[in-house]
Amino acid sequence: MLKHNSYFEGAVQSVGYQRNGLRGSVGVIAPGEYHFGTEAAERMTVVSGLLQAKLPGSDWANFPAGTYFEVGANSGFDVRAVGGPAAYLCEYFVA
Repeated sequence: MLKHNSYFEGAVQSVGYQRNGLRGSVGVIAPGEYHFGTEAAERMTVVSGLLQAKLPGSDWANFPAGTYFEVGANSGFDVRAVGGPAAYLCEYFVA
């Protein structure tokens, strides 16, 4: 089953899915800065463009296409798309 999600007045759009019991989403982030909370641990892989992320306890870091960052459960992170929209794949980890 696919589920469309829209955040920040449409500036972040994603399609959620479930496969083999694991959840994930793919989406696009418009230029701007956004904060996301996490329930499950997750891995964000940048598919296209450039994301900057501020993970818990760290400074802003660049994540160009082909790289990823991981965030723990019950936390959050800030992200911003730089120079244009950025596409991502988010995989949620289960304990």
